[in-house]
Amino acid sequence: MAKESSPLRVVQAAIQSRSFAPVYYLHGDDDYLKDAAVRDLLDASIDPSTRDFNCEIRRASELDAEAVSSLLSTPPMLAEKRAVVFRDVTALKKAARQQLDKYLKRPAGDTLLLLVSPAGTKADTALAAASESLEFAPLTPERVRRWITHHATTALAVHIADDAAQLLQQAVGNDLHQLASELDKCASYALGARELPTGDADVRATIDIDIVSAVVGIRRGETVTDLLDAVARQDAAAAVTLVAHVLGQPKVTAVQVVMMLSTQAFALAYGRARRDAGIPTNRLPQEFFAFLKETGGYPGRPWGEAASAWTKVTEQWSAVSCEKALELLLEADMALKDTTVSNAEQILMSLVLSLCAMRRRKAA
Repeated sequence: MAKESSPLRVVQAAIQSRSFAPVYYLHGDDDYLKDAAVRDLLDASIDPSTRDFNCEIRRASELDAEAVSSLLSTPPMLAEKRAVVFRDVTALKKAARQQLDKYLKRPAGDTLLLLVSPAGTKADTALAAASESLEFAPLTPERVRRWITHHATTALAVHIADDAAQLLQQAVGNDLHQLASELDKCASYALGARELPTGDADVRATIDIDIVSAVVGIRRGETVTDLLDAVARQDAAAAVTLVAHVLGQPKVTAVQVVMMLSTQAFALAYGRARRDAGIPTNRLPQEFFAFLKETGGYPGRPWGEAASAWTKVTEQWSAVSCEKALELLLEADMALKDTTVSNAEQILMSLVLSLCAMRRRKAA
């Protein structure tokens, strides 16, 4: 079947038109988006009053050939359509998979079959060819920022200020599961704290930066992004102060910080090389975009923000200092991954101080 560039648009188009493919194969590395798509497709296609009879969600590894055959041959009960979901579909045993393959040659028109593969699983080309194949890749940082605003508005019925969305992403990262959880907490806080004028039940609550700080436990100026910026401008005093704050945040590790610092160092080396080749400073943001697109590096924030930050400091970095910085980052990465080493904060602190001392390093 024809493949679409945006699985989210395919799902929304099917829901809006009430026209569903008989089989969808959902795969890729973003399980949150896959789960949301499954939920939306089921809600739109199955009558809630008969859902107990007409919706089967099963784990493929637990099914034998007879169970697969029975699930796929059962007609809807008191409804136009029924749905069957096979999670971790590539874990089907051989005989069960043969029953599925047989069904896929002539799928029933009154059954919606959703085949789901977990993140980290290689796409099954045979399933993709026999279905509407939807690959849910992780959202880019820019799209995550837009997702935060969209989810707050549509799912939680609140508004989130731009600076609050920025701080939330800086604090939590791009994990949609965790972002959704923190947004839900922030929305509850905002709704509980709002003061509604008498009779004005339509006024929405707003998640502002103070609410994000209170709920998530992080203040503006104390995020991973702030640490990256302090190192980039070689501000040792600010960077050292931030190390403990950053490592104290949920799900932030020294290895992750080193990975983001490494992306930044490679980008600065690239920017320095482009400047030395005669590219003017005002062209650097486009150059950094091209760099990120080609390398797939993880800057820890939306590309536009990273490109802007790097452009401001490129002149502070020489080719020699960039090369030395990459050597230091490699050494720190190896030290952090050594199971005999436990003091990650000390390693990161030493690394940050060494990187901030690169300002005056010149070519011999």
